[in-house]
Amino acid sequence: MSGVVLVTGGAGFIGGVVVDRLQATGRTARVLDSLRPDVHGADAAPRAGVETAVGDVTDPSAVAAALDGVDAVIHQAAKVGLGVDFDDAPDYVASNALGTAVLLAGMRRAGVGRLVLASSMVVYGEGAYRSGRGPVAVPPRRREDLDAGRFEPRDPVTGEPLVPELVTEDAPLDPRNVYAATKLHQEHLASAWARATGGRVAALRYHNVYGPGMPQNTPYAGVASLFRSQLERGEAPTVLEDGGQRRDFVHVRDVAAANAAALDWTGAPGDGTVRAFNVGSGVVHTILDLATALSAARGGPAPVVTGGYRLGDVRHITASSARLRAELAVPDPVPFEEGVAEFASAPLRAAVR
Repeated sequence: MSGVVLVTGGAGFIGGVVVDRLQATGRTARVLDSLRPDVHGADAAPRAGVETAVGDVTDPSAVAAALDGVDAVIHQAAKVGLGVDFDDAPDYVASNALGTAVLLAGMRRAGVGRLVLASSMVVYGEGAYRSGRGPVAVPPRRREDLDAGRFEPRDPVTGEPLVPELVTEDAPLDPRNVYAATKLHQEHLASAWARATGGRVAALRYHNVYGPGMPQNTPYAGVASLFRSQLERGEAPTVLEDGGQRRDFVHVRDVAAANAAALDWTGAPGDGTVRAFNVGSGVVHTILDLATALSAARGGPAPVVTGGYRLGDVRHITASSARLRAELAVPDPVPFEEGVAEFASAPLRAAVR
C-alpha cells in the first residue's frame, strides 16, 4: 500500500519505531500525538522530519485535520500498563475507548477504510492451560492464594497442577484489569466500524514489547523498562512473585515490521473484515529470565525475587504467532539474547516526573 499513513501516538516508544519503519519502506508517515507530559516528559516536541499534528485522539477537530488526505491509519495512541490503582480507570477509558471511537468516526467521515490497531495479549486474560482432563479455563487468581505464595493456577475441578500452552487468536477473550478491558473495547469498536463501513482492520495483539527508547521511571511502563530503569540507577531488578511468570518478549523493531506488513494484508475489500494477529517472538521466557539476562548484559546486580504481586496480573500468557508469520510478510524476529544485549545499554527516554 502506498500513500499517506497516519500514525496516532507516533511520538511514543512503539509509534516512533513504526514511523521509522514506514519511512524506511518508502511510505509517507504523518503523526498525531498529544505529547502528554506525563507520557513524554515536560520537554516533548515533534520530531524533526516527520509531519506531526499535536492533538489528542479524543478531540474530533484534531482527528479530522490529521486525517485529511490519509489512506490508512495505524492506531498506537493509548494509555498503557496495569495502572497504579483503580483511580486510573477514567483516564484509561477516555484515552483508549473514547479516543478510538472518535478516531473511527473521523475515519468514516474522511472515507479512510484501512486500520491497523495496536491491541494486546491482555485481551486473553490468563493464557491457555491443560490438565489431565483436557483444556482448562482458569478463574482469576485469589488474593488469599497470592498472599500465601501460591502463584500457579490449578485445575478448579481436580486441584491438579496445570500445564501452560500457547494461545491462538481464536481463544476466548477474558480481560482481567482496566487496561485489558479497554484494549478489548478498542477491538470491539473497530469491529463495529468495519461492519458499518466495509473497512478492514488488522488487530495486532502485542506481547511484551521491549527495546531502545522505552520510557523510564514510570509506573505505567512494561516490566522490561522497569528492570532497565533499576539497573540504570545501579539497583537490582525486583521481580514479583517467584519470577516464573511465562511471557513472550518481542523486540520493538519486530512490532514495527508487523505494523508495516499489516498495511498490505489482503483481506477482501469492502467486506468489513477484522483479523487478529498475535505479535510475539514465538519463544517463551520467564520474567526472571529477562531480569537475569539484562543484569548480566549490563554487568549489574543480580535480580531480587520479592514474592510480591499485583492483583491484576496474570500468571502465564504466551501465544502462537504462527498466523502472523503465515499471513504477513514479516522478517525473522530479533533473537532474545541479541535484543536484550542491545537493550541493556541502549538509551531510554527521559524520565517522566
